Amino acid sequence: MSDRATWEEIRSDRARTGSRRRGYQEAENAFDLGARVRAERERLGLTQQELARRMGTSQPSVARLEAGGVTPTLDTLYRVADSLGLELVVDFRKGATA
Repeated sequence: MSDRATWEEIRSDRARTGSRRRGYQEAENAFDLGARVRAERERLGLTQQELARRMGTSQPSVARLEAGGVTPTLDTLYRVADSLGLELVVDFRKGATA
């Protein structure tokens, strides 16, 4: 046999890299944030179109945000919070790797 790594070994090694963990964490955060936006929008009885109008954006942008398909900018988060009558709170916490 050769000294070449198998795909399973490469995949296993990549799963442990910091950048991969960060990527998964960012995707999870975007998904959770989108779910919270959707829950608040629905609690207020707003459609995606109505929220988009309040934010000054498009309905597809709101749909992508709610689906977790994008990582919103801080400006976008402020517009979402304002449009939903909420206060945006940004905090730093000690992470699992810190």
